[in-house]
Amino acid sequence: MTITYEWRGPFDNAAVNALHAEGFDHAPLDDDWWVQVNRHSLGWVCAKEGDELVGFVNVAWDGGVHAFLLDTLVATRLRRHGVGTELIAVAAREARATGCEWLHVDFDDHLRSFYFDACAFRPTNAGLLALS
Repeated sequence: MTITYEWRGPFDNAAVNALHAEGFDHAPLDDDWWVQVNRHSLGWVCAKEGDELVGFVNVAWDGGVHAFLLDTLVATRLRRHGVGTELIAVAAREARATGCEWLHVDFDDHLRSFYFDACAFRPTNAGLLALS
């Protein structure tokens, strides 16, 4: 298994939609990820096995020193093989290279070990306000 990682790499919307549906357990949508990330993101990381998209993370940005991980996705068959950890490492390296000083992430409880242990995030106080 050879996985390649590319910052701001090309991808097919259908592939990200399928990976998102698998990762978040919903029916595939028809979202235009390419337009979304090009308009609103600092960048993104694509993980590919050959031509197949097997991982993806979006790096949103405040235009200053804060970057935010969104939609960290890894194909089910490749979870626990280091793909997600490398996606985050590439995202962190590239965000740092653009001058960001902080990389934020929020996640469900079952992902604590991944972000805190495997990816070296540390817990912080944060707040969340539901808008709907």
